[in-house]
Amino acid sequence: MSLDEFFVTGDPLILASQIAIALTMVGLIALITYLKRWKWLWSEWFTTVDHKKIGIMYILAGVLMFFRGGVDGLLMKAQTSRPELGLLDAQHYDEIFTTHGVIMILFMAMPLLIGIMNVVVPLQIGARDVAFPKLNALSFWLFFAAAMLFNVSFVIGGSPDAGWTSYFPLAGKEFTPGVGNNYYAIAIQIAGIGTLMSGINFIVTVIKMRAPGMTWMKMPIFVWTSFITSIIIVAAFPIFTVALAYMTLDRLFGTHFFTVASGGDPMLWLNLFWLWGHPEVYIVVLPAFGMFSEVISTFARKNLYGYKSMVLAVAGIAFLSMLVWVHHFFTMGNSAAVNSIFSLTTMMIAIPTGVKIFNWLFTLRKGRIEFSNAMLWSLAFIPCFTIGGVTGVMLAMAAADYQYHNTMFLVAHFHYVLIPGVVFAVFAGLYYWWPKMFGFKLNEKIGKWHFWLFVIGFNMTFMPMFFVGLDGMSRRMYTYSESTGWGAWLGFSAVGSVIMAAGFAALVYNIYWSFRYARRDVGNDPWNARTLEWATASPAPHYNFAVVPEVDSLDDFWYKKKAGKVGIKKSDLKPVHMPSNSWTPIFLGVAFGIVGFFLVFEWFTLAIIASVLIVIGLVANTFDYDNGYHIPVDELEEEEREWRGELK
Repeated sequence: MSLDEFFVTGDPLILASQIAIALTMVGLIALITYLKRWKWLWSEWFTTVDHKKIGIMYILAGVLMFFRGGVDGLLMKAQTSRPELGLLDAQHYDEIFTTHGVIMILFMAMPLLIGIMNVVVPLQIGARDVAFPKLNALSFWLFFAAAMLFNVSFVIGGSPDAGWTSYFPLAGKEFTPGVGNNYYAIAIQIAGIGTLMSGINFIVTVIKMRAPGMTWMKMPIFVWTSFITSIIIVAAFPIFTVALAYMTLDRLFGTHFFTVASGGDPMLWLNLFWLWGHPEVYIVVLPAFGMFSEVISTFARKNLYGYKSMVLAVAGIAFLSMLVWVHHFFTMGNSAAVNSIFSLTTMMIAIPTGVKIFNWLFTLRKGRIEFSNAMLWSLAFIPCFTIGGVTGVMLAMAAADYQYHNTMFLVAHFHYVLIPGVVFAVFAGLYYWWPKMFGFKLNEKIGKWHFWLFVIGFNMTFMPMFFVGLDGMSRRMYTYSESTGWGAWLGFSAVGSVIMAAGFAALVYNIYWSFRYARRDVGNDPWNARTLEWATASPAPHYNFAVVPEVDSLDDFWYKKKAGKVGIKKSDLKPVHMPSNSWTPIFLGVAFGIVGFFLVFEWFTLAIIASVLIVIGLVANTFDYDNGYHIPVDELEEEEREWRGELK
């Protein structure tokens, strides 16, 4: 392989990116070295097994991926803002819309949501950590290695270009002989292994580590949505693992699982992909529903209306999510009976979704609503998501889908589902739980700029897509003629995307400003909240709770706070056992990334040699007999006095 084949050349935008990446890496290494922070990073972050720090690293990675995926989106919008514009050629546009979809769903939405779950779920159930802390760290480092592997594709080797769904035969070697779609198959496989580990970890954590007295129907709703999401992960991700394994074998070793001429079937890929892909929508949306529920209940100063019906609705959505995948290919030759059945199951999923909308509306009714930034995002979500849901029911009608399918109408629909249903929730969750992570609030005034710019920009960006889609504009079009009349709509949409980007920039500035200037004396419960995470210090200590709380009711912290029964007794303090840091998760993450990189370029000898690193990491972990350490009572007492004052 020549150097020109290894590095992507010939495109000024990519050349600028390569230079920027190199300068950023050199600058970052120089800064850390100058500040003498390498040892601190290694001991406090790279080797940590603390669920809160792992959650923060997930969130940081998700924000970085949001930036990368957002730049891809802006480039697409710039290219289609005017008829016959030549900013991007067809190949570059194909690569950008492919990486945009993969990054936003798998490397932005997933880490942001799993990051918040990591921070919040153990605190809400009164646990001191997740069930398997070291496995939790490995999950993160596998995800991060996969994200870096996937992102390096656009400067080394070339990006995948068969769409985020990577349909065959387009994704096969015959039509895409480069290494781009190898990156897709291998990077997502590595990330998927990490996600599957997270799902197993959270299921065991919720089942086995709830505080005494916290029965199933006393769990916070966010714990419920995280738990059910984890069940979907365990049910759906192995399907995608098999599909990606078949894809890897087809591309790297010449098998023909998806090649018609050799006895394979491209529809096998579609069925396996969407058997994972549609539940994946609910993997990212259900935790978001839990976040909105927590925020709305807190800032309406009311119990969540219809708690039991909400739990049943979430469980119903999880069940139905596995029964609707065929609606993604109504137009691909199914019989009328098959299309009718899956049309009905798709419409049925609107019922439990509608139940939740009414749960939130009735929670707001007669509430003493406080319009914090977290609450604003939750309120904006309801009408925007409803637009996405209603258009989803339109798409569920198989006959009508022949008109809508593969048009920009569909693109507008799923953005109206995923951006309000995931991104708005992440923003609400960050504003709400930020004090629990860092001990200070994000600035509310700057947050309002973030809110209004992003929400206005979002609607300006995606509402016009409904109209050009109904007028016949196909998705994936990188150019169009002036005679179509789409120029004004798409130009307006491009302006909206810039306003959205300004909203994201306001969030980044808010984080910077708040780290520098925000007050640090917000207390452990700045929002007058209802659930257990607010019963401990902000930021939460590494042991979470000096004394594991006992739960008597749903929203137990709220009622005990009102009754003056919060606090702990000095006599209740006992040594706390905690897990030790470990180097094996980051070592294994790096090893998987190296092996994956060699497999992308089909350097099998190097991949086999590098696989020895994985074996070394697994063997080292097997013979790691470190059983953790105990925090003595006097240390616990000192830390608790710092924020509680006198103990009882």
